[in-house]
Amino acid sequence: MREDFKTETEPNETPMRKPYNMRERKIKEAAYRDMIRAELADELYDKILNILVMQKKYKDANYSAKELAKELKTNTRYLSAVINSRFGMNYSCLVNEYRIKDAMHLLIDKRYANKNIEEISVMVGFSNRQSFYAAFYKNVGETPNGYRKRKLTNK
Repeated sequence: MREDFKTETEPNETPMRKPYNMRERKIKEAAYRDMIRAELADELYDKILNILVMQKKYKDANYSAKELAKELKTNTRYLSAVINSRFGMNYSCLVNEYRIKDAMHLLIDKRYANKNIEEISVMVGFSNRQSFYAAFYKNVGETPNGYRKRKLTNK
């Protein structure tokens, strides 16, 4: 059995595959992280939060790190270094985290009960169902459908 492939089994049960073959990412130390001035990194951190969260740019499926860097008048490498050092993740993970938080609210909001999972995934900025399901499972530990059903039956 591969080292990175995990199965869950109960005694006397056949192994069950976990959905979405995901592995833990290895943290790499990038040389350019040491070159970031703390004051500038703090300033960029605030601006990143303002643009991605307050202006809700995370909902735009086409909004890229390149566009964010352009808006911040910096380059993508520096932006990436700031996101990695201040948020502890890469651009995609950061954006997906906000999208998933938003989706979690919409999935259990009565006003969106008539919306299916795919419609909600588009509303929060995912361009396809598969990436939404994978990101949701990675962040929440269950599928969007399972989350919705569990939360709505517990109310």
